[in-house]
Amino acid sequence: MDTLMIQTAFLGDVVLTTPLLSALAERHGPVDVVTTPAAAPLLETHPGVAAVIRYDKRGADRGLTGLWRLGARLRARGYQRAYLPHRSWRSAALALLAGPAERIGFADSPAAATYTRRVPRPMGGHEVERLLALAGPRAQRPAVQLALTADDRAAADAWLRERGVGEGFVAMAPGSIWGTKRWPGFTELATVLEAPVVIVGGRDDIALAESVAAAAPGRAHSAAGTVGLRESAALIARAAVLVTNDSAPLHLATAVGTPIVAVFGPTVPAFGFGPRGTRDAVVEHPSLACRPCSAHGPQVCPLGHHRCMRELSVEVVAAAVATVSGVEAHRAIRSGH
Repeated sequence: MDTLMIQTAFLGDVVLTTPLLSALAERHGPVDVVTTPAAAPLLETHPGVAAVIRYDKRGADRGLTGLWRLGARLRARGYQRAYLPHRSWRSAALALLAGPAERIGFADSPAAATYTRRVPRPMGGHEVERLLALAGPRAQRPAVQLALTADDRAAADAWLRERGVGEGFVAMAPGSIWGTKRWPGFTELATVLEAPVVIVGGRDDIALAESVAAAAPGRAHSAAGTVGLRESAALIARAAVLVTNDSAPLHLATAVGTPIVAVFGPTVPAFGFGPRGTRDAVVEHPSLACRPCSAHGPQVCPLGHHRCMRELSVEVVAAAVATVSGVEAHRAIRSGH
């Protein structure tokens, strides 16, 4: 293969890069991708991907030794070009070590001086369209895509069947690596919804997910940290709706076509990372001058009140769930008692 893409950002960023992968594969043939071990399973069956190369930048491959070692492996493959959607110095250094004649990235990257072609990065619009700018002008816009397999779907179906969860359940993703992005109302929401609830997340979300599930025993079930990323995506694909913070599961739902209720606090959809479906809904505080407070959402509220999340009521989120999916809340919550 003669084309390489280096994308070692967060999981959600990797998912949103899949349209770019499709566009590059259409032009150059299947693409090799360097990504993190966590994100690698999401790309292994993508039709535009030839090979997934894991770069454990915070573990086994950390530091200059790991960077140099992987660079030598990539150089041996003889790539002609490398695309760099992740605007980091580490990605740029890896591209230089890999040795392709062309290195294509965004003009506003701190490492842009190392690129052979610098593409203006669109300021507005969704991150999907911004990333697609690296592929040049296009008539078609490829979709965000996860190529789930029959085995992925069968594993999710078996998990649901073992717990007696049928169609029409609500998926919830209450976690986020950014503390202020976590809406505190998921536990109460689980108690008031009339449908079964399945909570998804990673290992770091286990305690939070179990606390949400415990609020509705027998009706809410946690899959957080106990199933793989692809099986989590397959569970989301089976859901009537996903309720999520501004985090990676939002983009997984986009990729599998599940309607979304996205809760935004310290960040805003205008940053380019909101839901994209015509049935999706965003719930956010209507009148706080301090929003947004950072690009990602800090671990703690800079002003100490976290009103952007605390003042988003369960009633409002439950109403959005009903509008998007038809799943209602108990009469008590609907009447405000």
